[in-house]
Amino acid sequence: MSSAVTLRPMLAGDLPAVMEIEIMSYTMPWTEATFRGLLRRRDADCIVADGGGRPVGYAVSWTVLDQCELGNVAVTEEWRGLGIGRRLVNEILRLARARHVSEVFLEVRPSNPVAQNLYADMGFELVGRRKNYYMEPAEDALVMRLALTARRS
Repeated sequence: MSSAVTLRPMLAGDLPAVMEIEIMSYTMPWTEATFRGLLRRRDADCIVADGGGRPVGYAVSWTVLDQCELGNVAVTEEWRGLGIGRRLVNEILRLARARHVSEVFLEVRPSNPVAQNLYADMGFELVGRRKNYYMEPAEDALVMRLALTARRS
C-alpha cells in the first residue's frame, strides 16, 4: 500500500485533507492560516503523501540560513505503520540538502516514543529539552538534531 503513495508538493487544494489529518494527529493543531502562510514562504517546504489522489500524510519544514526546522509530520491513522512518515522525513531531508542546510532540528513529545524512535533511527540525536513547550497536555519537548554533513541517507 505504501508503494501506491507518491510524494509531491502541497497545494492549497490539499488543505481540507491536511487539516483533517492535523486535527486528528495533534492536541493543539495548527490552523489552516498557518499552512497557507507556509505555502507562500520561499524558505518553507510543504509536501504531501498522496494516496490515490488524496493526501494521507504531510510534512512541513522551513529553513533559516543553514538550519532547517522540521515542523509537523503526520500520517492519517489508517496509513500509519507503512513507512510513509519515514518517506516524508527523507524527502524533507533531501529538500534541506538542496537548500545547503547543514543541520535539521525538531521537537517531539517525550510521550511519543514512535516518533522518537523513527527520528533516532534516521540519525537524529537528542540535544536538549524545552520545558513546558507543549500544552494540552502540558509537556516538555525533546529537541533532536541531525547533522546533514555527517550523514547522507
